[in-house]
Parts: sequence; structure tokens; C-alpha cells
Amino acid sequence: MSAPAPESLAAIATVGVDAAPSWLSERLASHPDSRRAFDLARELFIAGHRIDMGGLASTLGVDRTSLFRWVGNRDALLSEVLWSLAVPTLVQADRATAERTGADRVAELLTHFVADLNRAPYFREFLRREPARALRLLTTKESEIQRRYVATAEWLVRGELGEQPLGGAIDVHNLAYLLVRVSESFTYADLIAGDQPSAARARAAFRVLLRAD
Repeated sequence: MSAPAPESLAAIATVGVDAAPSWLSERLASHPDSRRAFDLARELFIAGHRIDMGGLASTLGVDRTSLFRWVGNRDALLSEVLWSLAVPTLVQADRATAERTGADRVAELLTHFVADLNRAPYFREFLRREPARALRLLTTKESEIQRRYVATAEWLVRGELGEQPLGGAIDVHNLAYLLVRVSESFTYADLIAGDQPSAARARAAFRVLLRAD
């Protein structure tokens, strides 16, 4: 996963946060101290380090109280860091499948996303290091990340398959939710079922679900 050039941000980059903003996502746009703390946390995460609030505060030259006032608790900060890395990954997948249409495009874009997550060493290191926290932050209904991912999948389904996907057999939201759960199953297979993460198996499941073949 890598960051796109600022001028290249597409609609897929913003739909998630627009649908499920957080206290921190809103602060980052207008509070320089919050942005500074967030940027440092993101750099540490990409380098494969555990985000430690005490260590982060020390590096920033502030106390923990100030840091919590800037970014909230550790889960809030981790969630925003994780989504900030998902966004350029989604943008890359969007570009890679720009010539495709319909169910084929939906399936292939999501497959690209799963493949990129599975190849990102710092992301896999986070899953290995904090599996319970990772699943809670990434895959539960309380998670802003899952809500944003579902909203992004809804946007994608609506754009490619319309308001009545699969001939009206399922509504847009429920289809998007199923696609996200498939994505999660094959991205976090090692944590959920002791199996290997697999973009190839995710692709097969996406295409069957979407009747893309």
C-alpha cells in the first residue's frame, strides 16, 4: 500500500470518510497538532513499529494528556492510520480496473484491494502483533473502518450495477456488506480460521457472488 499523489485522489478515496466521519478525521483537517501526531503515528506504523501512546507523546515533546486531547485514544488513532492506508490502496485498485465495467470491475477492483493488503508487510505485521485488536478495529460493526469499507463498496456497486443489482435479487447495501465480509474472510483468514490469506480465493468468491462469469 502506498500513497497516491495529492492531485490524483478519486471519488473512491473520499466516500468512506464522508459516510462515516470520526472525531479524529474531522480534527485532522483543521488542527495542526492533531495532524502532526497522526503523521508521525502513520510513519511509525508503515515502518513496522507498534504505535505506543507514551512513546509517541515523548517523541512529540508533549505529555500523554496533550496527545489524547489531539488524537483521542489509541484505538481511534490506529483506526484513522489504518483507513489512511486503505484509501491509496483503493485508489490504486480503482485505476487498475478502470477499463472494466459492471460486475467484472467490482470483482476485480476488490480483488486488487485484497491482494495489496495481503502483500503489505507492515499490515501483516500489525495483524500478527495485535490480532484481537486488529479484528476488532477492522471487522466489527462498531468499527469505523468497516462502515467506511461498506460505504465504499456500496458506492462501487451502485455505480457499476445500479440500484437493483443482480436483477433486484438483493439490495445495494446488503450486497456491499456481503462483498466486504468476503474480503475480510480472505484477508484475515489466518486470524479467523487458521488458513492462509488468499486474493485468488477472494476473487473466485467475488465473481460467484456477483455472477461475473
